[in-house]
Amino acid sequence: MTSQQVPDGRAGGAARGGAAPAPRPSGRAADGGWTAGLHRLWRSAQTSTDVTDLSAELYDLLLDQPGVAVVSGTRFTSSGTALYTRSSTRPGEVPERLLLPAGDAWAGRPAPEPGLVRRFALGSEQARGRPEYGTWRAAGAVRITECPLPLEDGGWAVLSVGLAAGRPAPPRLGTRLTQVSDVVAACNDRIVQERANARLQARDALLAEASLQMDASLDVEETLQRVARMTVPAIAEGCLVHLHRPEGLVLVASAHLAAGVQRRFTAAGGDLGWTDDLLSKLSSLREGTVLTGDELAGTPFGPSSGAAARAVTVNPLRARGRLLGTVTFVYEREPARVPPPLFLADLALRAALAIDNATLYEERRQNVASLQQHLLPAVLPTVPGVELAAAYEVGDAALEVGGDFYDAVPGRRSLSLLVGDVCGRGAEAAALTGLARHTLRTLLEDDLAPAAALTRLNCALRTANSRKFVTGVVLSLTPAADGAFEARIANAGHPQALVLRADGTVAPLGGTGGLLLGVLDDYQLAESTDVLRPGDTAVLLTDGITESRSPDGAFFEDRLAAALGGLAGLPPEGVVTGLARAAIGFGRGSADDMAVLAMRVAPGVRPGGDGEGNVA
Repeated sequence: MTSQQVPDGRAGGAARGGAAPAPRPSGRAADGGWTAGLHRLWRSAQTSTDVTDLSAELYDLLLDQPGVAVVSGTRFTSSGTALYTRSSTRPGEVPERLLLPAGDAWAGRPAPEPGLVRRFALGSEQARGRPEYGTWRAAGAVRITECPLPLEDGGWAVLSVGLAAGRPAPPRLGTRLTQVSDVVAACNDRIVQERANARLQARDALLAEASLQMDASLDVEETLQRVARMTVPAIAEGCLVHLHRPEGLVLVASAHLAAGVQRRFTAAGGDLGWTDDLLSKLSSLREGTVLTGDELAGTPFGPSSGAAARAVTVNPLRARGRLLGTVTFVYEREPARVPPPLFLADLALRAALAIDNATLYEERRQNVASLQQHLLPAVLPTVPGVELAAAYEVGDAALEVGGDFYDAVPGRRSLSLLVGDVCGRGAEAAALTGLARHTLRTLLEDDLAPAAALTRLNCALRTANSRKFVTGVVLSLTPAADGAFEARIANAGHPQALVLRADGTVAPLGGTGGLLLGVLDDYQLAESTDVLRPGDTAVLLTDGITESRSPDGAFFEDRLAAALGGLAGLPPEGVVTGLARAAIGFGRGSADDMAVLAMRVAPGVRPGGDGEGNVA
C-alpha cells in the first residue's frame, strides 16, 4: 500500500511537506487511566455482538498512551490475505476502515504466534511490506509495536501502535497491547461460540421441524415432495431425491430456490449418466459424500454444465437396514458454509424413515384394500325389475381390515339383500366376516327365510367359538303384482333399514333390535313384512353411517331420514354415494367403516324370472 491510498489525505500532505503530524499528548494518568479503561473494555466485550464494536473504545485507550501517534488493526484470512485495516490518530474519532486491494498479504509467511509482541522500525523491510505502511507513515510513526490475535476460521488480526519520533516508548506498552489483544480475542471467542450455539440450535430446530413436516403425511408422493421442499433454502439452494427402482435410481422429487431454474435443475438431476454411474456408487456408501471443485466434473453440476454449483453433498437414504435411495443437496454458496456431515446424515435418516413409513403404509393400504375387496362381492347381480348399488368407505387410519359386509343374493324365487357388521377389526374380524357373508349367501341362495338364515348363522358362529359378535339385517324380495315386491325383513341387532318411497317420503323398513349373533345358543328372531312398489328404494346400512359424530357430539342418525329424503329421485348409485358423503362430511371423517346397499324397484318394469321361477 502506498501513502497516497490513505483516504483522509494526511498521507499525501506528509509526502509533500515532509513534516509529520505532532504527537498527541497524554491526558490521563498512565496506570489509573489504563486500569479503568481496560475494565470498561472488558465490560463492553461481554455484550458486543461483533469485535469491531470494540474498535473505537480500544483505539481511544491505546491512543491515550504517551507517544502513540496511530493505532491500526488489520484483518487477515487464513491464507494471509489482508482484507481491511482500521486506523485512528485522534481519540473520539470513529476508526477509519479501508478495504485493501487484492494481493496485500502476509508475505507468504505462516500466521504469527498469538500474543507475541514484535517491535520494528518504520524504515525496516518488515514495515515496508505491510499493508498498514502508508497509514503508519502518514501518522508520523517511526517505530511500530504490534501483537497478533487469532480469529475464527483460521484467520487472525494484528493490532499495532505507531510511536512518534522524539518520544520515548511508553512503559509496559507491549504488556498493555497484549492485554487489549486478549480482550478482543476473548470477545471474539465468545461471539464465535454463541454463533455456533445459535447455528446448532437452528439446526436442531430444523431437524425437529423436518421430522414433523415429513411425518405429517403418509402419502408417498406428498412425503417425497415435503423432503425436497422443506430443505430449500434452509439447507441448500437445491435438493434432489432419488429412490431405487427395478430399473435403477430414479428421480422422484426436486426443489430449487429459483423458480426459473426448476425445470433445468430437475432435468439435470434426472441425468441417466450421472444416476447410473456416480450416484449409484455414492448411494452404496455408509456415509455421506461432499463434492467440490474438480470432483463436480462427473456430475450435472460441474463448471461446464448449465446448472453449475459450488458444492454437492450426497447422503444415502437408509431405513430399517434397507437402502432406499439418496438425497442430494446442491449448493451455490461457499463450500465452507455447507452444513456439517453429522447434521446431513441425521436429516437423511429422518427423511429415509419418513419415506419408508409412507411406503410401508401405502403397501399395507393396498393389501388391506385388496383383502377388503375379497370380503365383498366383486359386482352386484343384474336382476330384472330392480336396480342395485353399494358404497363402502374405509374409516380406520390404523389400516386394519374392517368387519362391515354386504351382498345381494339371487335365489330361485327371491332376491335377498344383506348387510352385516362384525365387531372389531383385524385378522379375526376378517375371518369372521368371510364366514358370516358366505354362510348367509349359501343359505339365501336356497330361498331360506331371513330369520331362519340369521338363526343358522348364529349356530355357525357359536360353533366357531369366536370372541366377537355380529350384527346383520336381511331383506328378501319376492315378485308381486303390478311390478311390486313383497319384502320380508329380519334384524339381528343391526341399524334399522329404511325405505325412500317414490313420493320422496322416508319410512322404517322392518323392525329394530333383535339379538346379536354369536352370543347365545338359544336364538330366535322375528320377521316383519312390507311391500316395495315401483320407484321405492330400500336402503340397508351399517353403524358407520348412523354413528358418524360431529365435532359437537351429535350423531348422524338423527339426520339420517332428512339426508335420505334429500336424495329422492336419484338412482341407487346416487343414493349410496350421497348418503356416504353426507355422513363423512357430518363427522369430518369417520373412525368406522361405512357400508350402504340400496335397491330401487324399477318403474314400469315387470319382474320376471328365467322360465323356471328363478329371479336371476
